[in-house]
Amino acid sequence: MNRKRHTGFSLVELVIVIVILAIISAIALPRVGRGAKGADESALGQNLAIMRSAIEMYAAEHAGSFPGDQIVDQLTKYTDRSGATSDTKTQTYVYGPYLLRIPPLTVGPNAGKNDVTVVTTGPEVGGTSGWVYNKNTGKIIANCGLTDESGSRTYDNW
Repeated sequence: MNRKRHTGFSLVELVIVIVILAIISAIALPRVGRGAKGADESALGQNLAIMRSAIEMYAAEHAGSFPGDQIVDQLTKYTDRSGATSDTKTQTYVYGPYLLRIPPLTVGPNAGKNDVTVVTTGPEVGGTSGWVYNKNTGKIIANCGLTDESGSRTYDNW
């Protein structure tokens, strides 16, 4: 009795392996998506901390005055005591720069934008800019326009 032995997988074994892989991918893929959202939120928290530190450092060096309408230039260029800006450091323009650039927003419909809307009340979110800054209070928030389950705007109190 000479029987040839066939090597390989049977159809049942292949089906079992495919079902196991499908179950694993169904569990893993939603978690990967949540991980990306968590990374974006973490980056937003870090960017807010950096922006707020820069604003506070500016105020400390400018006799308690917050940056004004020209916040982007005042944080990314050299400034004098009154807040006027210059691209180069001189004997007059000795303060700053506090940031290399304004970081982009990482969440919401305005993600990727790094422009700043300057307001005197609020700050209220709206429009298409990445950040909303109140020049009277020095408060800056992410202009992401998202709300949580309770209906309050997400990230406003970060």
